[in-house]
Amino acid sequence: MVRRFRFGVVVALLASILVAAQENKYQPKYSGDPARSQSEFIALAYMRTISDAQRLYRKKHKKFAPSLTALVGSGSFTRRMVKTDRGDYQGSFHPGVSHFSLEMTPKTLDSTHRAFWVNENGYFHVEEDRPATADSPVLKPDNK
Repeated sequence: MVRRFRFGVVVALLASILVAAQENKYQPKYSGDPARSQSEFIALAYMRTISDAQRLYRKKHKKFAPSLTALVGSGSFTRRMVKTDRGDYQGSFHPGVSHFSLEMTPKTLDSTHRAFWVNENGYFHVEEDRPATADSPVLKPDNK
């Protein structure tokens, strides 16, 4: 009788763990969302915001911004966004008059925390197990 009770408790515990794991699975935010986790979604959104701000800055000043601070007020880029530590990710911004690049590298690389890279051409690059560069594969949505 005690064994059956213990077995029932173990089965119930495993079932609740499986349900919780399914509930925590990342739900894409839009059709074609390439993110695998909320952390990736946030990192990619940050990168898109910087890319958009750079495009607007260049349209107005005929060059790219020399720093993230210079981007404040361009598009939706705010003073708080100058800080490149973005939770699970650390950013690295590389400015230039006629170019820029931005890397977002996770503090821990795994299947739901990939590394990303983008420059002025707007193509996002991705790596599974190391920092991303211009030579990394272009980011595409996972086949579901």
